[in-house]
Amino acid sequence: MSSSLSAISASTAGHATATALAALPLVSGLASNSTSVRVEQSLMPISEQVPVLYVIVVYAVVIFAFWNIPGVRALIVPLKLFTIGWHELCHIVLAVLTGGTVEKVTIDPDLGGSTIVEGGHPPTILAAGYVGSALFGGVLILAGFDTLVAKVVSFAVGLGLIAPLALVRNKITILLTLVYEGLLIGFWFIDHSQALRWYCLFLGVMNMFYAVWDVADDKYFRKANDSDATQWSMLFPRVSAHLWATIWILFEIGALIGFVLLGIAAFKLTPQEMRKEAANFLPT
Repeated sequence: MSSSLSAISASTAGHATATALAALPLVSGLASNSTSVRVEQSLMPISEQVPVLYVIVVYAVVIFAFWNIPGVRALIVPLKLFTIGWHELCHIVLAVLTGGTVEKVTIDPDLGGSTIVEGGHPPTILAAGYVGSALFGGVLILAGFDTLVAKVVSFAVGLGLIAPLALVRNKITILLTLVYEGLLIGFWFIDHSQALRWYCLFLGVMNMFYAVWDVADDKYFRKANDSDATQWSMLFPRVSAHLWATIWILFEIGALIGFVLLGIAAFKLTPQEMRKEAANFLPT
């Protein structure tokens, strides 16, 4: 009797095990599909995020026009100095970190930026400019998706707008810089700081696509300070400046896509939720 019961028990256990093993691929497949669906949903913009995507495209077109049209260029000089200043700062930091000595720095809206370095690791120092501009631009683009991030980043923007004035004596440029600083402060009090998002987003696009403006300055205005793409072709003569420009522009497009997807996934908030979140940090 006991041996019969044992045989039945063993048979039942074997059947249960086989059933469980047979179900594993199905369960695994369902889990995989569920994860895939969640990822797709997280990367799908909500209605409040869609305008940010359109505005990024509009900003890119507007900046290209303002950067290259004579006369109109003067209106964004403080923002250009801000963008060029950060780009050169990235060169400076990597020059120091790789053991180089900074001999001269130029930040000019017409001549462009220039950092002359003795020693250090040239490829690393040169790469720091476009990479640093793209990373900082990415942070500013994230601020376009969230008011709290825009509030925090605005302090860096305010300091960055003022800093280049240490090298500038043009009265119109100083006046325009004060205007942009005034706008930055004023946007804190418009619609509970929502306007700061669009201000930071504009600067984000400007910094993200620095290679585009840098190469455009070379092509259309023959500026005295060569673009980094030209510098790359001097460092590695087998690759033309045009190809280097294409490589870095593709890098920036990839970086933009990455930061936009990060913004979509991380900041799925309605304007009301953003106001509530941002109110915990210096409420206005």
